[in-house]
Amino acid sequence: MNKIAVMASGRGTNLKVILEAAAKGKCPVEVALVISDKSDAAALDIAREAGVPNVLYIDPKDYGDRTAFDAACAAHIDQAECEWIVLAGYMRILSSAFVQRFRNHIINIHPALLPAFPGPDGVGDALAHGAKVSGCTVHLVDEALDGGPILGQVTVPVLDDDTRDSLHARIQEQEHKLYPAMLKKLVEQGFELDGHRVIWNREPNFVNRLSW
Repeated sequence: MNKIAVMASGRGTNLKVILEAAAKGKCPVEVALVISDKSDAAALDIAREAGVPNVLYIDPKDYGDRTAFDAACAAHIDQAECEWIVLAGYMRILSSAFVQRFRNHIINIHPALLPAFPGPDGVGDALAHGAKVSGCTVHLVDEALDGGPILGQVTVPVLDDDTRDSLHARIQEQEHKLYPAMLKKLVEQGFELDGHRVIWNREPNFVNRLSW
């Protein structure tokens, strides 16, 4: 079973759907570790209730800088023997050292159709710009904010009477389908990179040849 670590800062809705998909056998992963940088994150309660073996609140204030904090997180990820790191509403920017340590093994979901509308408010930015179509993107994480290679996307129409909340709610519905589906594809199928393009392998159960 492929072990994953989930890093979350908030409500943990994407963590919850991943845990549910794994429990139902729809996503062949084990959530072995959940880390949050917020002591009151609902994601911590969700993880504990689901029986995740390692559930940790790590206080960034205990560390001198972002690199030191990320190194502490990395030590727990290594100890739990996690193969993938899944960001689920994680609001801290990862240090370059962390990204390089786990290169091509960190994934994130963003509520917009990247490369359009990166950043902290992809939903609001798309709405303010007058986009007629938005959606969500699962991508690999690199040093560029929301700039890593794209693994999968789902489109969501922007309605004339949409508010930020109504559009975000419909995007989240698709996030909750796309994220576990992409995790399943990652661990069962694997990929290679052609520049910035993700090329999915045709053979199932392919062992990812990309170096860590």
